[in-house]
Amino acid sequence: MSLISATVVLSGCHNMALMNPKGAIGVEQRTLIITAIMLMLIVVIPVIFMAFTFAWKYRDSNKDAKYSPDWAHSNKIEIVVWTIPIIIIAILGTITWKTTHELDPFKQIVTDKKPMTIEVVSLDWKWLFIYPEQGIATVNELAFPKDVNIEFKVTSDSVMNSFFIPQLGGQIYAMAGMQTKLNLIGNEAGEYAGISSSYSGRGFSGMKFTAIVTPTQCDFDHWVAKVKASPNNLIATSDFNTLAAPSENNPVAYFSIVKPNLFKETIAKFMGDMNMNTGTTAHPGMDMGEHTHAGAEE
Repeated sequence: MSLISATVVLSGCHNMALMNPKGAIGVEQRTLIITAIMLMLIVVIPVIFMAFTFAWKYRDSNKDAKYSPDWAHSNKIEIVVWTIPIIIIAILGTITWKTTHELDPFKQIVTDKKPMTIEVVSLDWKWLFIYPEQGIATVNELAFPKDVNIEFKVTSDSVMNSFFIPQLGGQIYAMAGMQTKLNLIGNEAGEYAGISSSYSGRGFSGMKFTAIVTPTQCDFDHWVAKVKASPNNLIATSDFNTLAAPSENNPVAYFSIVKPNLFKETIAKFMGDMNMNTGTTAHPGMDMGEHTHAGAEE
């Protein structure tokens, strides 16, 4: 019954984001989830089966069941209950160690297309996406071409948050004064829901965005042109501060021009004086490299 139930549940997961991946990282994570479930069922199914078997065999009405009040030990049972779990744990540990390195969020995904960088800033309660190469920025909507490695550089302008696009895979924390990285790829064009997976205050539930994977580079260029047609900009510090003010269920917004180094300045204001060109601070031992790797990821 457990095996049948697990099969039915997994077969019905086509509408679940994690079980319906649209990117290489998401596919590998789904495989890892299914593999771990199946391995654990090797222990769970026999245990459930034996629980019902023993209850039936040693029921009060079965007078033929052997009663052994002095029985205390069996080498055969000890071998089974220790050896099988140890083997499964060893297999799971090996798989986890291997995939932890293969799916390292800092590791670029090898493709034949030039990678692209998107800077992500967590605000209260919305997401700001900065495109340094295109010179634009958006709120609660981002787009990138299919089959292109996207390097997300992630930070926060407020409390700790968590950047997550379930169907593309990966999840990484956004923390003030620190930069983390997440490499993702979309292998199928479409629109995918992005969320904050870490509670961050009263507006947390509305802190959602849309990730658009365009079929071609041309489609992405058209999207960039639409953003550049916006009359809004993020040049002045006051404009950014206005945007960063707490707001709930913030609508999508486009900014045709964005202040250079806005992402670095957002990090730097939590770290003291910083040289924008070298990325070093006025405090000994507090460079961007240390803060880059200080983030936590899953």
